[in-house]
Amino acid sequence: MRLYDYYRSSASYRVRIALNLKSLQVDHKEIHLINNGGEQRSPEYMEVNPQKLVPTLEENSRYLSQSLAIIEYLEERFPAPALLPDDPLQRAQARSLALIISSDIHPLNNLRVLQYLKNNLHANEEDIQTWYHHWIREGFSAFEKQLESVQENPCFCIGNQISIADICLIPQVYNAKRFKLNLESFPRIENINKYCTSLPAFIQAGPENKSN
Repeated sequence: MRLYDYYRSSASYRVRIALNLKSLQVDHKEIHLINNGGEQRSPEYMEVNPQKLVPTLEENSRYLSQSLAIIEYLEERFPAPALLPDDPLQRAQARSLALIISSDIHPLNNLRVLQYLKNNLHANEEDIQTWYHHWIREGFSAFEKQLESVQENPCFCIGNQISIADICLIPQVYNAKRFKLNLESFPRIENINKYCTSLPAFIQAGPENKSN
């Protein structure tokens, strides 16, 4: 398997965590989203992923995009350790939390949106940071509130083990801190982040441990 990857992409970061948790070795192909005008826009990569996004997983000359689809594919191919709870309700809750991150927060704050704000709408850096903070606060407020009703263990989003929800949350917390957002209002999120980022699978997947 090969993962088309970018070290600061939070979607790629999610997949790297899942691969590490399942002890899967892949060939990493860096697609730098800044260098050379954005390598995701090259004709070669557009053949791999017409959306011009990372990550993309390649296996046997077939390509799979979208981080959650990739993670669920890995879950079905390599079911241990499980990244979704056994209980049907908890499985749905884990997916719900993951989607808050991947569908509601991340799309509004990913690189191509921030570049559009700057280059097309001529927003300044302060306005862009205000935009970024607003959408993370909106999403994290809902995420934190939902944790109050579903969380059993302060180390995890759902149940007593890592799930797809934690895998999505940690990269988003990394981004929030990189953009200097104060997270004091989100103690449950902070607790999960503190625990998960102490684990080898999360440490090894971190942007600071990938080439740039």
